[in-house]
Amino acid sequence: MYSLRSTLKRRRGGALQVAEVGDRWAIEVKPDIASHLPKETKTEIPQKLLKAAALIAYHQPMSQSRLVELLGQKAYDYVRELAQLGMVDRRKDGNTRRLSTTRRFSETFGCPYTDRKKVKKWFREQVKTTGLFDGMEDATVLKEESESEGLIQATLPLGEEE
Repeated sequence: MYSLRSTLKRRRGGALQVAEVGDRWAIEVKPDIASHLPKETKTEIPQKLLKAAALIAYHQPMSQSRLVELLGQKAYDYVRELAQLGMVDRRKDGNTRRLSTTRRFSETFGCPYTDRKKVKKWFREQVKTTGLFDGMEDATVLKEESESEGLIQATLPLGEEE
């Protein structure tokens, strides 16, 4: 792999670069050239799925029921589409599914990690750096599941009030 990397370095004018993604290597097109490629060669995530993907990356592992609380019933469709694109992993967890990002998510968004906790940390740093959630510190979107007020069942009184 290192000989391939040195070969690509010698050809500085080339269009390819070797990038380390987690514990794997990937050959990718250099970012300054990628914008000139045909649309068919790019991994495009529809705009409507970006908010769901961002929330999953920010809160992972995240229950699908929590995502539905935040985005509404369309979240089921978004998760299905993201899973078909290979961006999220959905595993059965009781009556809901546990959502987390995949290696393909890391490759698509340029995250150097594949470990779920490292991806979460990296994504949160990106959010802070870009100021994406500035002014939303008290928003329910940023709260962890354990910090949220819970489901309706959890807020109902257990005994009869007299």
